[in-house]
Amino acid sequence: MSKIILKSKEEIELLRQSNILVSKTIGLISKHIKPGVKTIELDKMAEEFIRDNHGIPGFKGYNNFPNTLCTSINDEIVHGIPSYRELKEGDIITIDCGVIMNEFYGDSAYTFPVGEVKEEIKQLLKITKESLYKGIEKSIIGNRLGNIGFAIQNHVQQNSYFVIRDLSGHGIGRDLHEEPRILNYGKRGSGKKIVEGMVIAIEPMVSMGSYKIIQEGPHVIKTFDNSLSCHFEHSIVITKDGPDTLSSFEYIEKK
Repeated sequence: MSKIILKSKEEIELLRQSNILVSKTIGLISKHIKPGVKTIELDKMAEEFIRDNHGIPGFKGYNNFPNTLCTSINDEIVHGIPSYRELKEGDIITIDCGVIMNEFYGDSAYTFPVGEVKEEIKQLLKITKESLYKGIEKSIIGNRLGNIGFAIQNHVQQNSYFVIRDLSGHGIGRDLHEEPRILNYGKRGSGKKIVEGMVIAIEPMVSMGSYKIIQEGPHVIKTFDNSLSCHFEHSIVITKDGPDTLSSFEYIEKK
């Protein structure tokens, strides 16, 4: 098993820069999500913005992924491929973005409603986003990784949704996916101890209908029963003062 790579203060600041560029990119894309927009248009916009800001698209070419963004619609959980498919009123779409700056990765994701969506869909998005912050709250020195997973799973299941078990968060740094795996379920007090200098991407993926998945083609992963799913992700660093969130949703949510 690979070793967990703890980050220095200097490396953390480089990671912060790459994550802020990711966050600004998703913020830009958020303003263009509406019925009739093609996901390939969002992808081109994101790539241009990242390169204009001295970054490199982190997903493009990674494990042969063809694009800058993962654009996962409705029952697509992750790794949706941008295309000429048009967004429709009532859809939901997850924008997952990664960049490389100064040799370090940034990674974040956010699920958006397209136009007006049903109240039950708004609730799915709300609970999944809340579960992300429940996990972040437990990301403190002395806790164990199982505490993060338990907090996410508990909040999701209390609201009658399902955590996708076969997909997880991860460490992040010079590589997009480093140790440790950050499961979205677990037992309190289990797993590796959380220590200062760990940088991790926490990313609950939650379904309305089932935790089972199917793979479509080389990249796209969907819910087994075609139920809706959503996905929120932040990259954080463990500090002596608690979790410090490197990515940000402020560029999406500021009015």
